[in-house]
Formats: sequence, structure tokens, C-alpha cells
Amino acid sequence: MLFHVYGDHALIQWGMMLLVLVGLILFNEFARRTKWGGIITFGLIPAALTVYFLAIAVGVHTGAEWALNNPTHQYMGGWFHYAKLYAALTGCIGFMLIKYEYGIGKQHWFKCFPFIIVAINILIAVVSDFEHAIKFWYCWGLTEEGVWAYGGWHNIMNGVAGLLNIFCMTAWWSVYSSKDRQDMLWPDMTWVYILVYDIWNFAYTYNCLPTHSWYCGIALLLAPTVAAICWNKGGWIQNRANTLTIWCMFAQVFPLFQEWLVNKGGEHFSWAALPSVYVLENGEMPAAMISTPDAPIAVGTILTDVPADPTAMTVVSALALLVNVVAIAYIIKESVRRHINPYTTDVFVNQKYYKDAAARMA
Repeated sequence: MLFHVYGDHALIQWGMMLLVLVGLILFNEFARRTKWGGIITFGLIPAALTVYFLAIAVGVHTGAEWALNNPTHQYMGGWFHYAKLYAALTGCIGFMLIKYEYGIGKQHWFKCFPFIIVAINILIAVVSDFEHAIKFWYCWGLTEEGVWAYGGWHNIMNGVAGLLNIFCMTAWWSVYSSKDRQDMLWPDMTWVYILVYDIWNFAYTYNCLPTHSWYCGIALLLAPTVAAICWNKGGWIQNRANTLTIWCMFAQVFPLFQEWLVNKGGEHFSWAALPSVYVLENGEMPAAMISTPDAPIAVGTILTDVPADPTAMTVVSALALLVNVVAIAYIIKESVRRHINPYTTDVFVNQKYYKDAAARMA
């Protein structure tokens, strides 16, 4: 079993995960269908949030109590979340320039931008995976996000899988605007890449953001995939950037939504779901790992005597590495057979998904 989703909390955990999934799909549709939807979602809202984040940073620097006690600072103050948010946001803006053929968006050289920004986002996660392996090698460590992470070979395997995943992206310059100007299309990014990316990224969240992965490892990955498979063929990477940015903005402002918390009475209250690496005590996180308002645990704390079960982490990370090796091997095989460069020429031209996506090109 990947998650502890049973017992008293199961109904609310499943319900909130489905709510997040539906919400992300609907917000993505709002952002992609009209120019103003995109401007509001990826222009006005991020601008306001940037002011908010800067105000928190200034408040923390000056020792203001409201800033020091702000959940965004306490649970989302690490480099990773800000890097992920603004890298994904940069992708959304660049994709809008391409789909509306505005400014540099209509230049051929800019068509490789989607590959570059996706590669950067993957590298951010790869660095985080390796960082967790180095800091928490088969021990528990409390991260800046207030998450207990457990490092090991699973991080190494998934980090390597992420590096391979970058080179599973083919036809870097083959991106287009759709006929209706609602989407930026990358036809050669078919179900093959969607599958290997989703498995790799789930493994990443499962390894490095375990208490968050019920949402950012399942709902957040399913939202763009459902849209791309069902009605937005060829638009997966745009869907992914949109939903990732929307989720990051929400999580940055309301981080307690996905945290495993206890109140002063020691009772659990949260919509988070713990993965199986946590060996529960009477259905709850081990007492040594519980941080309360009266007894907070410092970031960077290491626990070596609390049990863990990294079996599922190892399995999903090994699977991520395996599918990415298979995908890159297939790409190499096709490239040799057809005598093509897979990064300048479309590889998956015989797939129905590719043909459906290509039919939508302007």
C-alpha cells in the first residue's frame, strides 16, 4: 500500500483529493480558454502574491512576529517551493507567447523554450532528490517545509530517472499554436512521455514531499493528464505548467492544507495522507516526530531511532528509472531505424495520439 488511507480519516482524505483534482482541471480550463483567463491567472494573481511574499520576507528579516508565525514562512520558506513556483510560472507565460504568437513567441528559435523550461523544472526536482539522499541517508530529517523525509537509494535512482527524463523529450522545436488559439501544442509529446514523466514525478513527490504527495503526487499529476488524454490532445505540457503553477500558488499561501498537524491536545487534524514509509503508532505519526505549538521541533533535526518502511519508495523509484530507461531506449532505436535526430525531428509520428494532436495545429 502506498498511503495510509483507511480508518477515520479516509473519507475526508479521498474527498479532498478528488476536490483538488476537479478544482485544478476547472482552473486550468479557465486559464487556457481565453487570453484574459491566462492574464488573470498567470499575471495579476502572481503579481499580487509576489508582493505578499516580499512583505513576509521583509517582516521575517525585521523580526516581525506576524511574519515569523506566518504559515508561508514556516512551511514554505525553503528554496525549492519558490524555485518551482516561479519556474513553472515562467513556463506558463512563455507558452502563452507561443500559443498567441505574440512577440518572441512567433520566432522559430523560441520554440525550444518549452524544452528548456521543462528541463529546468526537472533539474530542480533532481537536485532536491540528491539533496535528500545526502542529508537524510536512511534516517529521518525534518525539512524546511516541516516534512519528515527519509533518504536513501530511492532518491538516487529517481534522480537518475529525472536526468533521463529530460532526454525523453523529443522534437524540441516542434511546438505550435492550436487553430483556436487555446493551446500550445507539442504533438510529439505523446502518452509515452506523459506516462514516464508522471511515474518519475510521482516518485519524486513520494520521496521528497511525502506528506504532500497525496495531492501533488496524485491529483496534481492526474489533472493535466486527464485533460490531455480526453479533450486536449497535444496540450499536456501546457496543462502541466498551468496546474503546477496554480497548485504552487495555492500551497504557498495555504500550506496547512497538506500538512500533518496536531493540536495542543495531541489530536490529529489535517487532510494530508501519510505514505507507507511512516510506521504509524495507533494510526498516528510516531510521537517523536510530532511537533506541537508547545514543543516545536527544529528544522534539520535528525532521527535515527524512529522506524521507517522505505519499501514502497524503493519500488516506485526503481519503476521510474526502469520506464525512463525503456523510453530512451525506444527513442534511440527509432532514431537509428529512421536515421533521424530525435531532438530536431518528430519521433512518434505513427501514434494515433500524435496524429490527433497534429490535426489541431494552426
